[in-house]
Amino acid sequence: AELIAAVRDHARQAADSGDFSGVILIARDNEPILEEAFGYADRGKKIPNRVDTKFNVGSVNKSFTALAIRMLANEGKLSLDDTIAKFLPDYPNAKAASRVTVQHLLDMSSGIGDFFGDRFAAADKEKISGLADYLPFFADRPLAFEPGHGNLYSNGGYIVLGLIIEKAAGVDYYTYVRDHIFKPAGMTDSGWTPKNVPLDGRAVGYVREGTAWKTNYDTLPGIGSSAGGGHSTARDLLKYTIALEKDVYGPAGEARSGGMGIAGGAPGINAVLEWMPEDGITIIVMANLTPPAAARMARQIRAWVPR
Repeated sequence: AELIAAVRDHARQAADSGDFSGVILIARDNEPILEEAFGYADRGKKIPNRVDTKFNVGSVNKSFTALAIRMLANEGKLSLDDTIAKFLPDYPNAKAASRVTVQHLLDMSSGIGDFFGDRFAAADKEKISGLADYLPFFADRPLAFEPGHGNLYSNGGYIVLGLIIEKAAGVDYYTYVRDHIFKPAGMTDSGWTPKNVPLDGRAVGYVREGTAWKTNYDTLPGIGSSAGGGHSTARDLLKYTIALEKDVYGPAGEARSGGMGIAGGAPGINAVLEWMPEDGITIIVMANLTPPAAARMARQIRAWVPR
């Protein structure tokens, strides 16, 4: 009771000051003990956030991509030792394609960098309608190091993983994740709806500029990717951890069964999922504000949670 009261009071103060806007879910033994919304989903229309508001979760999506790869590996449709070239023979960097393996991409030791940068900033983002549309932003650039001999956070690498999933599975990435990860877990409010397509209950992302608020619409690609940018709800993310705990995904989920800490962030986007099965605690914070809106809130909650 003291934890709930402290978190609620802290979140209300943060919302009042403009430092937080979103949803907090704390679960004990997979049952929510606090599930509450704060701030606005749409400031212009004065629409408040609700516990079922859909937020852009950023790189939290990478967990789904990694799970999909492991599922396909267990089915024998790919090997972690396979190179990019096996699935993408026309990949723009032939040297990278012949040396970078699926395992390198998973653990971010490929040397492939980010798709964010000057090219992405200058692009007509409305034309990004699928995973292949991200390749021109990074794929032809030299590797930062020899695969397996360094570590570099790689959104680009996770784009490539998504394309490999499409080739190995024979369906587009979004369909595969929906049918093999979301549906088995009962995650009915998660997906990748294009930004120009109306989606009931989707929060607008905001960036604070001085005392004014600006939407992040112009910074968003036309559709999110295997590296991030899909939408979900706090309750759906809880369903995901429950599915992992209950072995819904079979052997492919075992790598995550010991717990998870993953976050996503970009202008107007921040989400944190912390699953600690050894303590029976799950903390989910989703915000439609720039980092560290959710990360700072999750960090405070974690400090208060009895261990």
